[in-house]
Amino acid sequence: MNAVVLEEFKEPLDVREVERPEPESDGVVARVDGCGVCRSDWHCWQGDWDWFGYRPDPPHVLGHEPCGTVIEVGPDVENVREGDEIAIPFNFACGNCSLCRNGHENICENHIGLGFMNEAPGAFAEEVHIPNADINAVPLPDEIDTDTAAGIGCRFMTSYHAMAHQGDVGNGQDVVVHGLGGIGLSALHIADALGANVIGVDLMDEKLDKAEELGAVATVDAEAVDDPAKEVQDMTDGGADVSVDALGIETTCRNAVDSLGKNGTHVQVGLTTSDEQGIIPLPTDEFVAKEITFVGSLGLQPSRYPEMLDMIKTGKIDPTELVSETIDIHKIPDRLDAMTDFGTMGIPVCTEFA
Repeated sequence: MNAVVLEEFKEPLDVREVERPEPESDGVVARVDGCGVCRSDWHCWQGDWDWFGYRPDPPHVLGHEPCGTVIEVGPDVENVREGDEIAIPFNFACGNCSLCRNGHENICENHIGLGFMNEAPGAFAEEVHIPNADINAVPLPDEIDTDTAAGIGCRFMTSYHAMAHQGDVGNGQDVVVHGLGGIGLSALHIADALGANVIGVDLMDEKLDKAEELGAVATVDAEAVDDPAKEVQDMTDGGADVSVDALGIETTCRNAVDSLGKNGTHVQVGLTTSDEQGIIPLPTDEFVAKEITFVGSLGLQPSRYPEMLDMIKTGKIDPTELVSETIDIHKIPDRLDAMTDFGTMGIPVCTEFA
């Protein structure tokens, strides 16, 4: 089958033939119907994230934002059937550890990152394997087709968890999102649907315009002002209730934290590059003086997908609004290369793999 294969970090990616996966006893194989092309795939291609175990040994198939149709089922799978259309979280869970049993499957003790770890070859391929399928293969309601589901991979579902659960946004709160890539625009769209007044911050006019289309009450061009955080402070009469760093560099993280008012909550979604290696200096005394809360957010628990899917069914949120283009598998390397200079917007989705 065709797949996008990482042969060597930072070197050109190749589309080539690889062996199709076989299901483990508790797993299934799905035909990939759609897979988002994400900046996290770019990070993996660059060789980032070895500091927390997301650095596979080449050769390795990339891709972590799929939806699909089940085509083969392991003998020990109880609740998934051939022909089921499914969403596929990137944060594979075991279902047995204490975190999974208490509703935190996204940070499972035995977490396996699809496309990021040797144990889980990715979904830039015609087919993908899903382990522990009774946990990790999320059935799609009949009302949600695969074209819609193709937009709910990592960036959208991660943003849902970040806003609905970790940030607990709503009730007219002021929310500011720094970095309007796929995650940032998704977070903005979802926060707006949850009842927040959302401000988007970025350097690129087209992303700021898209933020307004998705419901931003205001935007800040970070390149056109001396202090983006001060702009947000002024707009919100003292600071936002919730801030989001959707990019993961020192500048956006610090600006997001500095945008908060007293008793605010910062949600960190963006992961860092090799420049930061997971370490960013923060104003800890401000955290104390303002009683600021800093929380991380990773993926979305499979058990909480129904919340998000219900909001999609009722039209409150719409992942297709974030899909910027559909492409075939041979264009994935070019789209990832464009991310080196932040040259993509929204969520490109691959829908043709043959």
